[in-house]
Amino acid sequence: MTSLLVFLAILAAVALVVAFLIRIPSVATTLARMRRLDRRWIFLAVWVLVMVPLLFPLKLPVAPTARAMQYYEQIDRLKAGDIVLLSADFDPAAGPELVPMLKTSIMQLCRKKVRIVGDCLWPGGPPLLEQAFSEVARDTFHYRYGEDYVNLGFKEGREAVMLAMGNSIPGTFPSDFRGTPVSKLPLMGKVTNLRSVKLLVNVSAGYPGTKEWVQQTQSRFNLKIISGCTAVSAPEYYAYLQSGQLLGLLGGMAGAAEYEKMAGVTGAATKGMDAQSSVHLLVMLCILLGNLAHWAARRLGER
Repeated sequence: MTSLLVFLAILAAVALVVAFLIRIPSVATTLARMRRLDRRWIFLAVWVLVMVPLLFPLKLPVAPTARAMQYYEQIDRLKAGDIVLLSADFDPAAGPELVPMLKTSIMQLCRKKVRIVGDCLWPGGPPLLEQAFSEVARDTFHYRYGEDYVNLGFKEGREAVMLAMGNSIPGTFPSDFRGTPVSKLPLMGKVTNLRSVKLLVNVSAGYPGTKEWVQQTQSRFNLKIISGCTAVSAPEYYAYLQSGQLLGLLGGMAGAAEYEKMAGVTGAATKGMDAQSSVHLLVMLCILLGNLAHWAARRLGER
């Protein structure tokens, strides 16, 4: 509330200054000329404000929300050797929003020395999960495939697959993403069903995803679930968060940036939010200057 009052006070002060300056003929004439500004300058400004933060992160202030902190804390409570199910239920179209939180989740799990079983209920998910595993778990933390992490790949069936995993994960996924029988993977010898995992980390772009995991498995198998989802999906899951059926939630690129902040990394989400915020400021400035130019022209009698 205090921040809002300060903002309104600053806005009122700016309005008074502008009202005074616009009475000065030279200032009014300069503002009126802005109506003829070549729009290509605006396009150039947008390009600069997008590219610069992506190449040189501005690290603008990010305040993690309570739901993002809950997501982080659920993983932070895990112990070394615990087994987590990581379900990457999205495709490349949602990659800009979800891949950053997927990679940061894997990074935090690896820091905790947690073993990871990955699966996908979207056909476009396995390559994205495999790439994230390779870049973070294998190359950065030197996790060994089959012992520290596994990518089970995609299985068609949606809710039926979730229920089947509640009874037997090896029975539902007899082979992994690479075609290797799971019986030959040491990690899978310690996994029987959903009751074998300490936590489900679901990165979801829609159906099937977080909603279905909560409805089908949370109470039935006493499964702890946290979710990272697209911004448009997040409001649908607030009810599950408030009821305790969902223990943490990241919403879109903003949620991913909050998570990166807590994890202490400057990733793609942080850079993306820097670029997005910079362009938002430009849009606000253009709206302000456009209105000032219009008022100045009216004061000078122009049409």
